[in-house]
Amino acid sequence: MRVTQAEARRIALAAQGFDRARPGNPSDIRHFRRTMSSIAVLQLDYVNVLIPAHFLMIWSRLGPYDRDRFERYLYDSGEYIEQWAHEASIVASSDWPLLAHRRRDHEQWKNSPIKRMPNRRTYLDGVLEKVRASGEISSQDLPPVAGPKRQPGDWHRSVPRWALEHHFGRGNLAVRRRLKNFQRVYDLPERVIGEQYRCDSIHQVDAERELLRKASDALGIATARDLADYYRMKLRDATPRLHELVEEGVLAEVAVEHWSEPAFLASSARSPRSIPGVSLLSPFDPVVWYRPRAERLYGFEYRIEIYVPAEKRRWGYYVLPFRQGDRITARVDLKADRTASVLRVQNAHIEAGRDPRSTATALADELRSLADWLNLDCVSIEKASAFERTLAKFCG
Repeated sequence: MRVTQAEARRIALAAQGFDRARPGNPSDIRHFRRTMSSIAVLQLDYVNVLIPAHFLMIWSRLGPYDRDRFERYLYDSGEYIEQWAHEASIVASSDWPLLAHRRRDHEQWKNSPIKRMPNRRTYLDGVLEKVRASGEISSQDLPPVAGPKRQPGDWHRSVPRWALEHHFGRGNLAVRRRLKNFQRVYDLPERVIGEQYRCDSIHQVDAERELLRKASDALGIATARDLADYYRMKLRDATPRLHELVEEGVLAEVAVEHWSEPAFLASSARSPRSIPGVSLLSPFDPVVWYRPRAERLYGFEYRIEIYVPAEKRRWGYYVLPFRQGDRITARVDLKADRTASVLRVQNAHIEAGRDPRSTATALADELRSLADWLNLDCVSIEKASAFERTLAKFCG
């Protein structure tokens, strides 16, 4: 079976829920559930130059939803948990047994000061005992610990926070909720996760196969590397499981126009004739998070330049791709200036071969909608380039 490049784009975007127009009531829990099901893995990122990236992922698909209602749904419904999946992520509670081998293999970060504590086992056990006795806890509820002298390259985290995150990674603790400053509040798994998931046991091979099936549903059409990346699996572990899924009829091997590697088409994949609407995408959206796939599907070369020195940045500090239909047509460097109540477009670039006027018109509408959702009064655009000047005209 041979699939054209355009068909592959539409299949990929449909799998992520972009084959549906934004709903009239985006805060309906049914839309939250459907969107989370399409994504499967909501990667958490709390860089707040615009809005934490995972909230933007939901807005890209639903439009101006109630963020507080969405957070309550995630943490109070019992349907979702935080886990290490792609990166730190929110996944379905039913994924808890699928990720047991990850928790079992979890190691402390190489720069963790816990590793250099002479009494680390006693300290870690004491942290767990406090949670058992006192209930949910954040790092602020634990007494400060001096710990070893900080080494070059160490992350600026307190020893209590390192300890709690270690227990979270090992599955000794679960995340109950997030504070307003985004810090985790932890509790024992039996107080957070339903017994039907917490007590379920799945062999690692079966778990890996199921994770790849979920990845295939979320991607629609993908190479082995794309699928392995979704839950951060090693390719050598994923390859035999993918062949088993082909034998089961869950996946079909296909050839995609201009792709140098074979692809796998999910049995759940939809192939719409077109993809409606437009959307700004988070830098951590599954549509673009695996950069080789973004370039292969959309001809979109993407790099996050937050950690690139300002003078060496090509596109900007916090750059969002802009999707029109099944193409990525522009990228914009955005900042929410909350003091001035302005959404600042610090850089705007149109992709090669795109029409500046139609792209600017659609992008201006999306920027105004985003500003309204963020409770910002207006959009301000730097006018250094011809495209930025065109965009400014349509933004009013």
